[in-house]
Amino acid sequence: MSGSATRWATPPELLRQAVSQLTPPFGVLDDAALRANAADLVRRAAGKPIRLATKSVRIRSLIRRTVDTPGFAGLLAYTLPEAVWLHGNGFDDIVVGYPTADRDAVAELADTAEAAAAITVMIDDPAQLDLIDAVRPPGSRPTIRVCIELDAGYRPAAGLHLGAFRSPVHTPSALVALARTVHSRAGFELVGIMAYEGQIAGVGNAGRGPRARVVRAMQRRSAAELAGRRSAAVAAVRDIADLEFVNGGGTGSLETTAAEDAVTEVAAGSGLLGPGLFDHYRAFRPSAASFFVLPVVRRPARRVATLAGGGWIASGPPGADRLPVLADPPGLRYLAAEAAGEVQTPVRGRAAGRLRVGDQVWLRHAKSGEPAEHLQRVHLVADGAVTETWPTYRGEGQVF
Repeated sequence: MSGSATRWATPPELLRQAVSQLTPPFGVLDDAALRANAADLVRRAAGKPIRLATKSVRIRSLIRRTVDTPGFAGLLAYTLPEAVWLHGNGFDDIVVGYPTADRDAVAELADTAEAAAAITVMIDDPAQLDLIDAVRPPGSRPTIRVCIELDAGYRPAAGLHLGAFRSPVHTPSALVALARTVHSRAGFELVGIMAYEGQIAGVGNAGRGPRARVVRAMQRRSAAELAGRRSAAVAAVRDIADLEFVNGGGTGSLETTAAEDAVTEVAAGSGLLGPGLFDHYRAFRPSAASFFVLPVVRRPARRVATLAGGGWIASGPPGADRLPVLADPPGLRYLAAEAAGEVQTPVRGRAAGRLRVGDQVWLRHAKSGEPAEHLQRVHLVADGAVTETWPTYRGEGQVF
């Protein structure tokens, strides 16, 4: 992917100068972009607190700084082991965004009243409660806090499901039945509801072509349908349990989700770093805050330069939009026969002809948290200098 869509908060020449003496590969965070993006997320949330999605960050120092920013409150972790680790490092109010089958992590959660009070597990099936009870039965552990997930997918016709296949619980009546199950079981406390509308939050809708118009129409109809269904489900469950929170949304749907009276908080994370996939949204445009830098190691042809490594392909359906964005120097393009490779990435174009062995090329990952799986540390640049160097999860020896 070309870097023509990159929105720079700091001129690239200043970022380059700040890290010119570092040896690639390395990661860079633009402090000005991070702060601007955080402020814009808070603006878009319109007064609803933002629960930070840690899977989109995976850098503990940045998680701490962001959750301490006014407008943010609490974490949405992606695994129970991660939540237990974060709690051990001083974080509280952690909701695990996905069900767990990790028995060791369940045992750690149940070891102390402090961990059980700080972490909320996610369920969408009584079998997930059974697994917890099999590890530590009621009476031998603290009460476990539970959030139940409502499927937020859009079903405009029989057999058609738009959105991620997450919870099997789609209707208000099904959510009520699950809420009653949780409420009636010893050793569990129902404290929250979550619904993630991936077909709105996670699908780019910019452009004037037919596809973009169809996507925007689908998202409008889905938002209206979900608002009514979520409101009815939340009201019915509140008759059963005293809910502490109702979580919804994602970076791409903050405005529509925050506008719902039934929702008490929204979730976001990727918008903080502004990855490549967010170049294709109409209602908002984050600045590029996260980069990784690779060296030129070969010049196989006059207008071809080869980078070391580079095959940091984003998860999800395979396609060109999952490739890293070639951000700087501008004008670089992938070779169709190789694209971004495990051990080398040839790039072409007039700009490639000016590159020499040892030069640096800046890229942006299509998604925000996944670069931390490749990097041990990232360098924070502010006012033209590296001000801090932060370990990633990987740099701290953690892979979740």
